[in-house]
Order: sequence, then C-alpha cells, then structure tokens
Amino acid sequence: MKNYLLPILLFIQYISLFSQSDKLWYTAPADFFEEALPIGNGKIGAMVYGKIDTERLSLNDITLWSGEPVNPYHNPEAYKNLPAVRKALFNEDYAAADTLVRKLQGNFSSAYQPLGNLIFEFNHKGPATDYKRILDLSKSQAAVRYIVGNTIFSRIYIASHPDQLIDISLTSKGPDKLNFTILMNSPLKYHSSIEKNQIILQGNAPVRSAPNYLQVRNAVEFIDDRGTRFIGILRINKTDGTIKYTDTSIQVTNARMAELRLSMATSFNGFDKDPFKNGKDEKKIATTILENAAKYSFNDIIGRHEKDYTSLYNRVKFDLGVKANEQDTYTRIRSCTPTNTDLGLIPLYFNYGRYLIISSSRTPFVPMNLQGLWNESIRPPWSSNYTININTEMNYWPVEVCNLSELHQPLLSFISNLSKTGAITAKTYYQADGWVAHHNSDIWAMSNPVGDFGKGSPQWANWPMGGAWLSTHLYEHYRYTLDQTFLKEVYPLLKGAALFCLEYLVPDSKGYLVTAPSTSPENVYITDKGFKASTLYGSTSDLALIREIFNDNIFAANTLNIEASFVDSLQKALLKIYPYQVSKQGHLQEWYHDWDDVEITHRHLSHLIGVFPGNSINLNTPKELEAAKKSLLRRTNNGTGWSISWKISMWARLLDGEKSYDAIQKLLTYYPADNNETKYAGGGTFPNLFDAHPPFQIDGNFGGIAGIAEMLLQSHMDYIQVLPALPKVWKNGTMNGLKARDNITVNISWKNNKLKKAQFLSTTDLVKKIKYNDKTKEVRLPKNIWVSVKF
Repeated sequence: MKNYLLPILLFIQYISLFSQSDKLWYTAPADFFEEALPIGNGKIGAMVYGKIDTERLSLNDITLWSGEPVNPYHNPEAYKNLPAVRKALFNEDYAAADTLVRKLQGNFSSAYQPLGNLIFEFNHKGPATDYKRILDLSKSQAAVRYIVGNTIFSRIYIASHPDQLIDISLTSKGPDKLNFTILMNSPLKYHSSIEKNQIILQGNAPVRSAPNYLQVRNAVEFIDDRGTRFIGILRINKTDGTIKYTDTSIQVTNARMAELRLSMATSFNGFDKDPFKNGKDEKKIATTILENAAKYSFNDIIGRHEKDYTSLYNRVKFDLGVKANEQDTYTRIRSCTPTNTDLGLIPLYFNYGRYLIISSSRTPFVPMNLQGLWNESIRPPWSSNYTININTEMNYWPVEVCNLSELHQPLLSFISNLSKTGAITAKTYYQADGWVAHHNSDIWAMSNPVGDFGKGSPQWANWPMGGAWLSTHLYEHYRYTLDQTFLKEVYPLLKGAALFCLEYLVPDSKGYLVTAPSTSPENVYITDKGFKASTLYGSTSDLALIREIFNDNIFAANTLNIEASFVDSLQKALLKIYPYQVSKQGHLQEWYHDWDDVEITHRHLSHLIGVFPGNSINLNTPKELEAAKKSLLRRTNNGTGWSISWKISMWARLLDGEKSYDAIQKLLTYYPADNNETKYAGGGTFPNLFDAHPPFQIDGNFGGIAGIAEMLLQSHMDYIQVLPALPKVWKNGTMNGLKARDNITVNISWKNNKLKKAQFLSTTDLVKKIKYNDKTKEVRLPKNIWVSVKF
C-alpha cells in the first residue's frame, strides 16, 4: 500500500510547491462547464471534466460554425433610407429616427458550434479517494489522479500544436487494471462508426442557428448537402490491454496503460467558399494528422508540445512575492470577496489568461470568439460570435504587451476578410467608399447591421464603428513590432476604414462634423423631455474612434511616406470633429447633448474609449481627463465581468492603482446564486477561472490581464512609464518580459512599493524617455543590449 501511495504523496507535494502561479487544481470532478478545465492548441480543444466513472471531454474546432458564406448584397437599396433618418435626427425627431433606422438592417450572424463529446465509461471496482484534477499552465497539460482500493489511476491530456491532435494517456499503478469503453457523439447532426480500428465521428453543422435571445420557430436548421462538415477520429495508439470493437465503441480491458490520439477537422475553406460544395476534405486532413504523428512516441509528442508552448508561455514571468497557498483553486476562489483577495491568485489569473490566448488564437483568419475556443451549445450565448463593439477587441488587448505578438495574427488577418464584405456594406447601406462593419460578425465575415431586416433594436444593431475599432489593432501591431513590411501590407485596410468614416461624417447645425445616425453601443439616453431612445447624431464613442483611426492613418502614411493628399484631408477633418463635451455635472458626455443615461451604471464605457484603449484623452488633455474620471466614478467598479476588467485599464491610465486593484478584487470574486453551488450569478469569476458575464465570456479574462499589465507598464505616450498604477498591497513583485511599444522588452522588479530594477531591451538603436513617478530620464537603448535604468 505504501509503495502505491508514494506517487500520490509526491504529486501532492508537487502541487504545494507550484500551485502559486502555474497550477489550477481541484479535489473533485467538474459538474458543470464552468468548473471543467480547458485545453487547446489554437484550433482544436476540449473541456476536461475529470469524472471518475464516466469521463467526458466536450470537443471544439474553432472553424466549425453554422451558416455559409454571406451574401453582402442582401439589402442593395438600404442606403435609400439614410436621408430620411438623417432628416429626422437633425429635426430632433428622435422617435422617428429610432424607427426609420431599422430599415438599415440585415441578417443576424451565424453561431459558433460544438463538435461533439468523447466519452469514457470506466469499470472501477469501488469508490475513489485522494482525487486531484489539475491544469498545469507551465506545460499546457491537464491531469486527473485518484485511488480506487490500492490502485492509482492517472490520466494526462494535451492539445498539441505541432502535431495538431489531442493526446490522452491513461495508466494504472497497483493491483487493478484499466477497463473502459470509449464512444463519441455530438449534439449536431452526426453518425459514428468503427473504421480501421478507429472511432469515426462525422456530421455537419446547421445552416442556421438563431441567436439564443430570439424566440423563434425552427431556430436550428439542418439541410442535407449544406453546411460545414466535421470529423473526429479517435485511435488507440498504444496499449498493453485487450481491445474489442462494437459498431460504435471501443473496449479496452486488463490494461496498465493506454494512449489515445484524437484528430479533428472541418471542411471550412475560407470565408467566401461554400463549405459543402467547395470545402476541404476533412477526413483526409484528420487522417493525415494521425499518420504524420505515428512516428512519434507519447514522450515525443509531449516533448514537441511543451517545447512549442513554452516558447510562448515562458516569455513573461509575474510574481507578487507572496507565500504559496496550498489550498485548492476552488477553495481559494470561493474565499475571495470584493474587499479581500488572495494575492497569490493574481499571478495565477494572469498566467491563466496567457494560457488561454496561446490555446485559442493560432488559426489564420479565425480569431477567438466570445468563448475563445470552448463552447458546448448549438445556440450559445450571443451566438458566441465576434461582437466587435468591444468584446472581440478586448480579446486581443493583451497580446502585444504580453509578448505574444504573433498570436494577434488571427484577428489581423480576419480584418482583410471583413474589409471585402464591408466594402459592399458601405456601398449598399451608406453609398460610401471604404469599408464598414457593425456590432456583430462571424467566420463568414458578416459586416451588415444585424436585426433580421428591422427586428433588431438600434440600441445594438445599427452601430457602424466596428471596422474602425478593429483597424486600430493593425496600427497597434505596428507600434509594438515596428514591422514596416506589415504596415505597408495592411495600410489599404487602414485607409479603407478611415475613408468610410470620412465620408460618413456630416456637418451639424454648428458646422462641426458628426456621425449620423449614431448610437453609443448598447446604451439608452433620456432627453431633457424624458424621451428614451438610442439613435442620435455625434455620439462621443463614434467620434473618439474616428479620431483614433484618422490619427493611425496619418502616422502610418507618414511612416511609409505615402498618401499625402489623403493625410491632408484627414487632418482637416480632425479639426472639424465635434469636440469632447463636459456635462453640467462635470462628467464626460456620452451623447451629443447633455443628456443622461437611462442606466447610469451601464456596463459599456464607450464614451471613454479615448482613455483606453485609445489615447485622445490623456495627461495632455487635463480637462477631458478629469471629466472622464468623473464618468468612471459614476459607472462604478461593479458590473459584468468584462466591464469590470475594462475598468482596470481605465483606472491604470488615470494612474490610480488603488481603483484598478479594487476592480481586480471585484473581478476575482465568486458569486454563487442564492448560495446554490450549482448555479452562478453576478459578474466576477467562475470556479475554473473563466470570466462570468454571466454567462461565460472569455473577453473578461483577457481584459483583466491587459489591465494588470497596464498597471505595471505603459507606453502609449512618447515615453515608457514603469509602475504607473502600483497598488499599495502589491508591496513586492517582479514582472519580466512585457513589451513596450517600439519593440522594447521590459523587466521590472520592486520592493516595499519602490522600483528596484528596470531593464530595457530594444530591437533597434533608439533614444527613449523612461518615466517612474515624477522622474523622467532620456536613455539611449542600443540594439539588442539590455540597459538598466536607475531612479
């Protein structure tokens, strides 16, 4: 018995030593999605529940969506309704405008789909004890270990990027052996079979999956010979047990070990190709993956996987210098309150966010969606689409500063798809040049205002600034990398987004340029006469984004020494844009007029985009900055998970570390509903550290870690500032490997709340201003040489 228990004891010791910042671990299996552990290789992934008797892995492929390529010409004469909307607006007839603008709507987006489930039915000879379930962030590896009788059963799960498969190892150590049955199923239209000693799961996605918030008939529609096909192939690569096959399952008996390999693929072949008629051969792809991996042992697969993953994960090290907490993650997250947070959870949460990015953002042209990579529902929340009025952008806020620049590419490449459909939308809806996208998109690069041709509320349907906001990511990537080849390639996308905005602007009665129609994403105003609506002209968020995209264009064109006349037109327009307004109460106005919000604490902070992620409101605009601060105080640090995470960065830009930390504490709070452990409420964080909107939305995780980075390093001005928003409770710490703009790697450490070390590594020879507190030094940074700066 003692010999059998030794590995478990060593494992518990291992957990105690390293759980502080690199391990999530639990003492019971997951009962719900929000307790399961995610694995992924940037394209395929799974949620691991870690069940004892009937284990389930829910499976995903990031290219599996409902629908087909969009017809961007679906409302070719929509633009004819635009003059009437503008006339109503400038006549201050907001009721008419709110009704008329619905004629500028098209289809809803498609929905991200689950691929299926891999199920293990174990034949254990008794109850389990000493259970442990782990996600090792340092290795990108999930594991389950428990004892039945005198036997230790172990499982290891990885999703390998180099070999494009999920590899599972099962072992037993003790008198009892492994006995289990494997099968696969799917909530989609599917069939499973045994072929060449493999389980083959095949099927297709629906051609329609209506948004989950719509009460409609035939919400999910499957049509033969249409839609994206999918496949999963499970192969037992190695076992010392006996294998038997049924029509749809594999049985393994009397085994000490078994290694299983799972490949997945879809017929998706690009945003503009029919996935059924012109799709890829998904079976050939999945089969080739397994054949290519056949030359590698399990240890080889693990080694290749870890080498690839750690080359990204190990770039950044974050530590707050607190003693390791030996409690399991569930206990730790349950103990967090809005005023009392386990400090050791903060580096763990930060590292988990980086793990999630690496695990879900490595597929060209297919960015992370509202749930990243992981979804189990045919009608997921908000279709698990690309919600580009904040959420998709937030997904990618951390990638540059967290030294994961290449993982920005799925979004940056997707923008080129969106510009193609968006050019047609610009013409057919607004008679404008350039390209436009609205508040939703999907894998098919849908760009129109959603709403099923008039049924969508203008509150969210008719916002036309999605393309402009996404395009700011193109220039941000350049600012971090200084890659002029990239900038030259994407400049037409930048120009197209700016050109649309330039033509969309119209003069108001005072001669200023404004947008019309306009909204402030998902918010509702109340006029001085008590009328409540969403459609107006010249919202602050629209004009803030236009300032950002115009300035990005100007800087990019000047860098490339091109487009002088276009730059001149943008500069002239910038001088005429309706200025930021401060209300009588002293906050930054969200609306053109000094109106209030129906919901003062609304989750969106759209009128503050100029503070973060933008930069048109900064220390050089003190009046607007103070007004923005008062607006942020009005919104409070409560709200949905992603909204709270946005506020971390906002307060950091305002150099208020205590308010940023207050938001982090609220973000890391666990809110069970009515003390019922099977339900969750409020914002905050779920037991598996997924962000709670609720329900789960991954953008809050990424906004959270972007905020932590912003508290410790800022480079949006003409200098690099270290520890700009350090809260008192973070007394000691280290943050190594973050990136500043101009492709500068930064190492920082502090002790007793004072800077101890600041080191900088530049890829080019340059002179840079470095700031700490009120001191600024101008420092020469030679190419590829670490430079220490003391204050």
